[in-house]
Amino acid sequence: MSDAHAMEHHLETSTGLDSRKLAIWTFIGSECLFFATLISNYLVHKETWLTGPGPFPHQEWVSPAGQHFEPIIEIPLVTLGTALLLFSSLFVVLALANAQRGNRKGLLLWLGMTIMCGLFFVGMQVYEFTHFVHKGLTLKTNLYGASFFVLTGFHGTHVTLGVIWLITLWIEGFRGRIPPAKSLNLEIAALYWHFVDVVWIVIFPVVYLIT
Repeated sequence: MSDAHAMEHHLETSTGLDSRKLAIWTFIGSECLFFATLISNYLVHKETWLTGPGPFPHQEWVSPAGQHFEPIIEIPLVTLGTALLLFSSLFVVLALANAQRGNRKGLLLWLGMTIMCGLFFVGMQVYEFTHFVHKGLTLKTNLYGASFFVLTGFHGTHVTLGVIWLITLWIEGFRGRIPPAKSLNLEIAALYWHFVDVVWIVIFPVVYLIT
C-alpha cells in the first residue's frame, strides 16, 4: 500500500487519532460544558419555583389562592423512553461491530433498531411537551417551566439531530456505501449518540426523580 493510499484511510494527528474522531471528541467536550451549565441552572433554581401549575409538578399542589393542581410528570412513560434510549447505545455498538466485519444485514438491523429507539424517545418528548402545555405549563408559566423546557428541549434537539444523522447512515449502508474501510463514519456518529445517552442519564434523575 502506498503512503498516499494509507493517508487516505488514516489522517495522522499529533494525538495518533483520526482528525475526524478528534473533532467529534472536541465537540463533545464543548457540549458537556453546555449541558453542565443548563443542569446547574436547573439545580440552582430548584427551590425557587413560585407559581402554578405547581412548584413541583411531581406532586399535587394547592396554591395560596386555593387553586388545586394535579401532578403532570408521567414517570412510567419517561422511564420507558429512558430505557429504550439506553438500549439504543448497545444497538449502535452492535451496528458498528457488524459494519467493521462487513456484515451489511447486521449493520442495517441494529442501526435500524437504534433509529427506532431514538424516534420513540423524540415522540415521547413531543407528547410530553404537548401534555404539559395542555396542563398549563409553558416556557412563560414560571421559572420551572422555563428551566424544564430549555434543558430537556435542547437535549431532545440533540437526539433529533442524532436520529437524522443515523438515518442518513442507514441509507448509505443500504446502498452498500459503508464497507469496513469506512466504518469510522458510523463510529463517529456512535460517539455522538453515546454522548446524548450519557447526558440523559444525568438529566433523568435530576428532573424526574429528585423531587
